[in-house]
Amino acid sequence: MKKVLQTKNLSKSYGKAQVLKNIDLIITSGEFTAIMGPSGSGKTTLMNVLSTIDKFSGGEVWLEEQALLDLNKKALRTFRQERMGFIFQDYNLLDTLTIKENILLPLSLRKFSSDEMERRLRPVIQALNIEEIQDKYPTEVSGGQKQRASSARAIITNPAIVFADEPTGALDSRSATQLLEQLSGLNETFQTTILMITHDSYAASFCKRVIFLRDGGIVNELYKGDQSQSDFFDRILHIQSAMGGNQR
Repeated sequence: MKKVLQTKNLSKSYGKAQVLKNIDLIITSGEFTAIMGPSGSGKTTLMNVLSTIDKFSGGEVWLEEQALLDLNKKALRTFRQERMGFIFQDYNLLDTLTIKENILLPLSLRKFSSDEMERRLRPVIQALNIEEIQDKYPTEVSGGQKQRASSARAIITNPAIVFADEPTGALDSRSATQLLEQLSGLNETFQTTILMITHDSYAASFCKRVIFLRDGGIVNELYKGDQSQSDFFDRILHIQSAMGGNQR
């Protein structure tokens, strides 16, 4: 499988506090991976470093064989816009734009033609079941629908990887399940590579792989393989409980 993301000896410090410690990680094309760990384990820092929102202190990071250390600030910003997608807990939709306009915004900023934008839009909104709300504004739809619109915006650029930061954190259980089912469907249908931070064992059970962090380092990982979601959930829950994490 093609390597989409790779780190070697990745570390991050804030002053004298080392938050990430010599992390070696490979994410391959088409993976749906969760990162879990108790509070203070370094999950958010790792996500921010991998997504170029924050700088790392040591080691190396490659995205699609591009060494991030080789990119200046302007090139890094362009690379992030073109090769990465983001799903945030608080949606980050613009209330002055319709759902459709929000989804198409990254393509519009890059001067895509109307025909190309429409061509990309249709299969994405169909997969996420938001065709009927595309002309509504964010204030007129539910939290689950907003998050699905945010997900559509993240993948419409055909990014190398989508970073999802606690995407179900602001949703009720029903909306969270719908979103996770559809993210799993996007992963299967479009082979979208997704890296998700979550505290939620149930959310992680939708993934194909779960990486556990503790004290800034990787301490365990699980692969779903042929297991049922229920069995995978039980294994995740067992490890997370042993680590002192939170469960939904």
